Amino acid sequence: MHGKANNSFFHERTARRAARAGFTLLEVLTSLAILGLVCSSTLLVINRCINSAADSALRMEAFQIARENLEQVLVRDSVEESVDYGISEVYPNISWQTVIEVFPEPVNGQMWVRAVSTAEYTDSKDQAQKIELIHWIAALTDQQAGAILNDEEMAKLEAEQVLATPEAAAKYARINAQTLQQWVENGLLTTEDGGYLKYNLDLFVESDGQPSDEDKARQVESIEELALTLRSEQNGLDLDADQGGSGGSGSASKDEDQGASRRPKNRQK
Repeated sequence: MHGKANNSFFHERTARRAARAGFTLLEVLTSLAILGLVCSSTLLVINRCINSAADSALRMEAFQIARENLEQVLVRDSVEESVDYGISEVYPNISWQTVIEVFPEPVNGQMWVRAVSTAEYTDSKDQAQKIELIHWIAALTDQQAGAILNDEEMAKLEAEQVLATPEAAAKYARINAQTLQQWVENGLLTTEDGGYLKYNLDLFVESDGQPSDEDKARQVESIEELALTLRSEQNGLDLDADQGGSGGSGSASKDEDQGASRRPKNRQK
């Protein structure tokens, strides 16, 4: 009897020790939650490190492409204004562009030829990034700069004067499309590609669509011809002004009358 009591006490004591040595369900769940939090934080840090390394590698590759394109420009014997662009064959994720342009130097405004080489890519955050390298190649002489400015003036004149569509021309002249077609049949000239010049339209607007043969002969068919015409007319105005200021009162009046017949009529702009 006494032996059975001892065995019972021994088993009960062993069971209590086993219970104290194990983990409850709550403790296990808490441990798993802490472990998951630590692991997720670690994985987040690792992911950021990987993305940062990838972005750094892309940036170095983009810099390499921009530098190589710029070096190709610098080894040329001569350069001219141009724009080249494409996608890298070695790094398909990077696009590039090389621009050779005339640009005023920021300090004294002197005209220079410069090369701008850029390379663009998308980083791990889906944001566009750009590497840009600029090299000032050479300063232009006054004659070279003047020729380029003339080209810029021609481009500006074309932008101001050319109306590409009949709708735009009719809107400018404040007429309908049918009236515009009648003007064309009556001798309104257009450019080679079918555009309309405001200069020609003004001649028809001022005469209500019935210009004289002399006015029709004053029309032009290209921007180049228009530039020469405007320059000639301006020179005529300057000559009239000089003659009017240098002669006596009688001769000045005569010169002004003769100059008035050569002056173009005021045109709508």
